[in-house]
Amino acid sequence: MSAPRVFVTRAIPENGLRLLSEHCQVHVHPGSLPPTRDELLRGIAGCRGILSLLSDRIDGEVMDAAGGELQVIANYAVGFNNVDLAAAAERHVAVGNTPDVLTDATADLAIALLLTISRRLHEAAMDVLEGRWQTWEPLGWLGADILGKTLGIVGMGRIGAAVARRLHGGWQLPVLYTARNDKPDLDRELGACRVELQELLSTCDIISVHVPLTPETRHLIGAPELALMKPNTILVNTARGEVIDQDALVESLSQGQILGTGLDVCTPEPLPTEHPLLQLENCLVVPHIGSATVHAREAMAHRAAQN
Repeated sequence: MSAPRVFVTRAIPENGLRLLSEHCQVHVHPGSLPPTRDELLRGIAGCRGILSLLSDRIDGEVMDAAGGELQVIANYAVGFNNVDLAAAAERHVAVGNTPDVLTDATADLAIALLLTISRRLHEAAMDVLEGRWQTWEPLGWLGADILGKTLGIVGMGRIGAAVARRLHGGWQLPVLYTARNDKPDLDRELGACRVELQELLSTCDIISVHVPLTPETRHLIGAPELALMKPNTILVNTARGEVIDQDALVESLSQGQILGTGLDVCTPEPLPTEHPLLQLENCLVVPHIGSATVHAREAMAHRAAQN
C-alpha cells in the first residue's frame, strides 16, 4: 500500500516536513504566498491529510476536493477560525491545531508591543532614521510609565495568563480579566479578578486582547467599547484582527480617545499601505509575528506534523 498523500499549503520548518515524509507522500505548495483557491483545490485532490495555515480557508468545498480521501486537517496555528468545523464534522474529518507551543513567544510579543507604544519607540526610531534627531530633548518623545497601571486581559487563556504573569511579576500590576469561568488558581497567584468586559474597559490602563475569533467575538471591541476606555489606555491585540472594529479604532486613535495601540493582527492581512491605521503615529502594526521565534515555529511544525 502506498503512503498517504499530504498537502502542505506552504513551506514550514524542516523538522515538521521530515516527520511527515517518514510516513507520507508530501507535496508542499511552492512559493512564499498562500495557494490561490484553484491551487488549493487542485493540491488537495486525492489527499488523506492537509497541513494548512491560518491564511487558508478550509471549507466543505476544499474538503470535498480531496475526492473522499481526506481524514485529517492539521492547522499550523492555535486558532482555527479558518477551518469550517461543522463541515469537517459532517465529513468525519479530524481537525488539529498547535496550542501551548507558541504561548511564551506570543506573550513576549504582546509585552514588546506594549513597551513600544508606551515609550514611543517606533516614533523615536523613525526620527533617528529620518534625521529629525537634533539633540537630547528634555521634552521629546515623552512616553507613559507602566508601573502603577492596571492590566486588563480580554480572554484569560494560556496566552492571556502568560502576559498577566509577566506584567504582574515584573511590574506588580493588578490584573482584571474576562473569561467564561472564574480562574481560582490565577486569582490566587496574581490577585486577579474576573469582571465583565465593560468594567475592564473602563477601569484598566493597559488592555491586552487574547480571545479566539468566533461569531460572538467578532467586533467585540467597537466604538461603544472604545468610548469606555480612559485617555491613557494602551490597547494591544495579538489575537485576531476581526476582534476589533478597525474603523472605530482609527476614529478613536485619531481623536486621542486612547493613548495608542499595538497590533500584531489586523484585517485584511496584509493591510494596504495606504490604510489609515498605518498613517497614525500612535499605532504600530507588525505582520502577525506573535509566534515568530525559531523555537516556537519549529515546535508548531512538529505538533502539526504529529497531528
